[in-house]
Amino acid sequence: MLRVMIADDEERICKLITALVDWKALDMEILGIAHNGPEAIELAEKLRPDILITDIRMPGCSGLDLIEQIKKSKPELEIVIISGYAHFEYAQTAIKFGVGDYLLKPINKEELNTTLRKFQERIFARQALLESGGRLFQKSEHDLKRLREGLINQLLSRKGERLSLATLREEYYLQVEPGIFQGVWLKLDSRPGTLTEAGLSALMKKIESILEGGLRPKCTEMVFGIIGASYVGFLNYRDRKKEELRRSLKDCLNQLKFQQALYGPVQISLAVGQSSANPADLETSVYEASVMIKERLVRGSGRILERMPEPSALHEQRLLDRYLRRITHAVEVMSLEEADTIVSDLSDAVKAVRDVRGYEVLDLIHSCASLFLSRMEVACRTELLQRFDEQCDWCGSMEELFELLGELLRTHIGALREKHENDTDRPIRQAKEYIRKHFQESITLEEVSGHVGLNPAYFSVLFKKTEGEGFAKYLIHLRMERAKQLLRESNDPVALICRKVGYNDVKHFTRTFEKDTGVKPATYRKLYG
Repeated sequence: MLRVMIADDEERICKLITALVDWKALDMEILGIAHNGPEAIELAEKLRPDILITDIRMPGCSGLDLIEQIKKSKPELEIVIISGYAHFEYAQTAIKFGVGDYLLKPINKEELNTTLRKFQERIFARQALLESGGRLFQKSEHDLKRLREGLINQLLSRKGERLSLATLREEYYLQVEPGIFQGVWLKLDSRPGTLTEAGLSALMKKIESILEGGLRPKCTEMVFGIIGASYVGFLNYRDRKKEELRRSLKDCLNQLKFQQALYGPVQISLAVGQSSANPADLETSVYEASVMIKERLVRGSGRILERMPEPSALHEQRLLDRYLRRITHAVEVMSLEEADTIVSDLSDAVKAVRDVRGYEVLDLIHSCASLFLSRMEVACRTELLQRFDEQCDWCGSMEELFELLGELLRTHIGALREKHENDTDRPIRQAKEYIRKHFQESITLEEVSGHVGLNPAYFSVLFKKTEGEGFAKYLIHLRMERAKQLLRESNDPVALICRKVGYNDVKHFTRTFEKDTGVKPATYRKLYG
């Protein structure tokens, strides 16, 4: 059924147009009525009508302005102007903007119906030609490409309308047929700086050429767009072509592996989402492909990735909690060495998780970078995190991701250290770093002050002024925090934990712990372990 919209500032004219036509007999329906120019533009964008009936003069903007605006987004729209202004120049201008007919008030019923029947025949003929593979509709290749890129972005956003065969044919001019619909995600990985802009452009064109040559003959339709370092889209093909198409995908990937050698250390992987006979499932299939392509980070590049992965036990490890605590201290004492250790330990912990998933690793890396930049209190944090995510998108393995995270930490902590190289807090930072490394031992104020080159009395005053508490209280607090962590996360006996945090006397440790937390160590473990 064809969709009709009316735009006229006179309510009686709108009612008259509605009454003069047998809409059902013409296989048409009135979807909306607007009474001024801006409202008409907004309504047309929302309803996407096939036919517009409008006055030349309306509040807000003229009918001619309305036509010019709407034609930009929907060039195939059929338009009839109804006006009391019998001036030939209006008709000339309207025709220039693509108006199909021009009628004068008072509205003649027969003329209006004749015009609408003419529009109906024109639209149905165009649709028939499109379905048979014709391209009567005069639209530039550039506009079609942009339109289909919009479709890909809609699928990725997962906020669009549920697609149907009719929508794909009528709105996007695709020659889709009943059969299989399947999302495809091809990913290019290369270390930053490896590919020049010209090299990337050439490689993307080669990818497009190989996919077109290898898949187009097997498909009813295929649509792809470039998203960053990815080539994303979907295929429509007959069910009987399923196995043949999978072989073609493999052949295309093999050809691309050969091509990648010409461009340096570049890796290419390919993921396919779940196939479905319902085009409304395309959104889900493309999303699945976007998740599966991340499996290359743990399984390796250069392969076809299928089957949606099940989540692992990574989230149960509470890695972010430990990371946050440690990175906060590393930033506080500006320790590059500690930052390196944190990243190394995090990498080892992730690799120890059975069947860890690529998307889980990528999410973890993003969270670690975000938490670090928050603790650094850097300017333009959002922009820095976005740039970091873009760099991650070019990584092809877990190892590269952790290297990138380490570089981020070293860069910003190093800059912070350089900025504060000569400030008065430097001895206290060094002291806190020394305490952090040796709190398990029987360290003293004299030992720490000697390490930073200050006499004990001055160091004691400076430490309290800087930290808000004396050396002894700071040391106790640090030991108690570590003791609480061990009680929560390990099965070590209290006596062993006592020694691990720098105490030789269990009774003394227990009294100190109870004073700090309000409960004995064993009770704390029962409550929080």
